[in-house]
Amino acid sequence: MTRNATSACKQPPGVIVPKVDFTRCEGKADCAVVCPENVFDIRRIDAADYQTLRPLQRFKLRVHGMKVAYATRADACRACGHCVSACPEHAITLVKMR
Repeated sequence: MTRNATSACKQPPGVIVPKVDFTRCEGKADCAVVCPENVFDIRRIDAADYQTLRPLQRFKLRVHGMKVAYATRADACRACGHCVSACPEHAITLVKMR
């Protein structure tokens, strides 16, 4: 990570985490590209997550290759917000960790 990326961060790791809305995410990976902390993995949606979607959302996901962003290293997030700005589907929000 570069010094500039660190200066954009607003929190210590693990205070604020990204939440991905699978009803909107199309797995385009813009979030993974801009994240200075390497929080995201783009991969095939898990069966359990897929089952929670409505039929139209499932169809949309199939059209987009069944891939979504998972915040697998959410505890490393420093709340810079780059992922939120980069996501063309507005599928990512930053939330306070419980």
